[in-house]
Amino acid sequence: MEKELIYHSLFILLLIVISFMLLICLIRAVKGPRVADRLMAVNMMGTMVMVMISVLALLLQEGYLVDICLIYAMISFLSVVVISKVYIGIYEEQHHKQENTKGGNADERG
Repeated sequence: MEKELIYHSLFILLLIVISFMLLICLIRAVKGPRVADRLMAVNMMGTMVMVMISVLALLLQEGYLVDICLIYAMISFLSVVVISKVYIGIYEEQHHKQENTKGGNADERG
């Protein structure tokens, strides 16, 4: 009985610590100076949410939460891939536009 109380307290403490870390990652995702920082923060947030769901599965002794965690992992992975593709497309479009403006100015001078 005493061991269960210790584990219960440890799980609650772990959930509190991870929630503070999640808040810090959210601040980095909003504030981050570069796109890579924001993308990494979103990926870390997904991982921390998966850890929180796993800890809740242990705390509540519910097996279906592990299935939800696996589904969340797949959704988190796909969201990071999609966001990466969107930002790569935006970067390439801006880079291509800059090359065209530099090339157009050189042709007009020559």
